[in-house]
Amino acid sequence: MNNSFLSDAFFSRLETLALHLQANLSGYYGGKHQIKKYGQTMEFADFRNYELGDDIRRIDWNLYARLKKYFLKLYTDERQMHIQIFLDCSASMGMIPEKARYAVSLAAALGFLAIRNMDKVSFHLLKEGKAEDPFGIIVGKNKFFGAIGQLEKIKFEGEADFGTSIPKTQHTGTNDGLSIVISDFLTEEDWKPGVNFLLYKRRQVLMIQVMTKEERDPLYSGRLNLIDSESPRADDFRNIRVKISRSMLEEYSKLVKETIEGISNFCASRGITFLSFDTEEPIEKVIFKELLQADLVN
Repeated sequence: MNNSFLSDAFFSRLETLALHLQANLSGYYGGKHQIKKYGQTMEFADFRNYELGDDIRRIDWNLYARLKKYFLKLYTDERQMHIQIFLDCSASMGMIPEKARYAVSLAAALGFLAIRNMDKVSFHLLKEGKAEDPFGIIVGKNKFFGAIGQLEKIKFEGEADFGTSIPKTQHTGTNDGLSIVISDFLTEEDWKPGVNFLLYKRRQVLMIQVMTKEERDPLYSGRLNLIDSESPRADDFRNIRVKISRSMLEEYSKLVKETIEGISNFCASRGITFLSFDTEEPIEKVIFKELLQADLVN
């Protein structure tokens, strides 16, 4: 994949940010996310009454001297989360190289934000009806950058079947982090069962749609051969020759808006964050403005 957005300067600009996840996730010990459970860090959170069997070393003796009652000091708990990144690697994502680069760069940026915050990361490549996991669980920057070097070389081909491939993904824990799905969602396959599976596993879910400006608002005219990029055969019924008219373009634009609105409504009804970008929007703006406004980074 030539002319990638990824560079040392790109990752350096991300050093000031971190992913902001829900506080009701459980995660694993050893990370930096503060959760809604009390633990063993040095940051004070609250008091509660002493109960028989509690560790007397946690009693606040200064408070006892004033109130003659036993209270325990409670401290915040910090956990390590697992960030799953599902990247649509179907042919429709790779047909336009700029679109593929944009999607890979978003996946890499979000993975980096997780790694610098001591989280675990896994990349799942959705194509040919499967979810490939070429790198396994990634912890630490050295392993992360090794994986990114390979991620830039991936091939976009076939179709991505979200509905059946995501539930078969290995290492999908319960209530232990964030699952990110990056796709154009221009598919005839039903992706909703895959997303519902992630919700069933009580994971926080972020869906990011990546499209080109041309896909949102095409400027074609005249007679054209329309070839489905994910079609396995040249004589597939989806490949047709048509005369593009103004009314056809208007109907297409209307359908695109309805599709995006449908995805947005589905996500809103399930507490999922949904963001839609086109490739003309700078990656830095997406990360430093759009994700910040969505309270996904801090």
